[in-house]
Amino acid sequence: MAGKDEVAIQFNRRAGGLALTVALLTFSGYPTHAFSGDLVGLPVGDVNASAPIVAAAAPAPPSTAAGDSSAEEPFDPFAKAGELQLEEYDPWEPVNTKIFDFNWQLDRWVLKPVAKGYNYVVPNIVQVGVSNIFYNSRATPRFLNNMFQGKFKGAGIEVGRFVINTTAGLGGFFDVAQHYFKLTTPEEDTGQTLGFYGVPPGPYLMVPILGPYTVRDLVGYAGDIALNPIYWLILPTMHNIDSIPTVVDVDERAATYAISIAARATEVVNERSLNLEKFQGVEESTVDLYSAVRNAYLQKRAKAIQE
Repeated sequence: MAGKDEVAIQFNRRAGGLALTVALLTFSGYPTHAFSGDLVGLPVGDVNASAPIVAAAAPAPPSTAAGDSSAEEPFDPFAKAGELQLEEYDPWEPVNTKIFDFNWQLDRWVLKPVAKGYNYVVPNIVQVGVSNIFYNSRATPRFLNNMFQGKFKGAGIEVGRFVINTTAGLGGFFDVAQHYFKLTTPEEDTGQTLGFYGVPPGPYLMVPILGPYTVRDLVGYAGDIALNPIYWLILPTMHNIDSIPTVVDVDERAATYAISIAARATEVVNERSLNLEKFQGVEESTVDLYSAVRNAYLQKRAKAIQE
């Protein structure tokens, strides 16, 4: 791993939080496209940008009058005006920290080395194309969650993106809809839909391998899988109900399980490979990684639901 002199990152809980959050979220169903650097002061752009991440110098904290309660709060140079103030409800923190350490070591000793080898062999343009294919394959849950929230324009854009990218984009390998037609829409998932209808997030939790969630978002993750026809039509790993149609014979379930696992592993390694340079050295530049990941995750989810 590169030393601190190679990646100049301001010592702060939020920048490190994004980096490790995305590294861990590559295990989960949440697409990492959603976790942009804009939230935490990191540059937004190409996911595989080679430029080092350089945080802006922290401005001097504003003066506070005696007795002002704000003087008791640590100054956060990356805080934005009007940013959501969240209560980080984490009653299971003792267990969560242990799971977090497990996930971090798994990334450090297994996922990152594999991603480095993958990055050495697979050209960057292919990695981006593979990422686009997986993103395109989740168009149905995004479309449905736009509909569930009454965001009909977003639903229409999702349909347009899927049709264009599946045809002109060769199955989604090329994001033609964005580059040529400027069709983009915010991520929508079942966890956001539940939040839209007032379901509280519940306790924060770390899930082995999958990474950070709230109870609501973990239920939403399962909902996103159920809403994706790939899992019950093409790779029927979701059910054993004869009345639900599939294009794969039930006797071939073992093969579909293997294909599903291989596809997920490929996506995880591919996304980690795309972000190798961006995350380099971040872990060394953050004191409390657990709190950083928790804060970054909860902020991003709250902002996504608010929008």
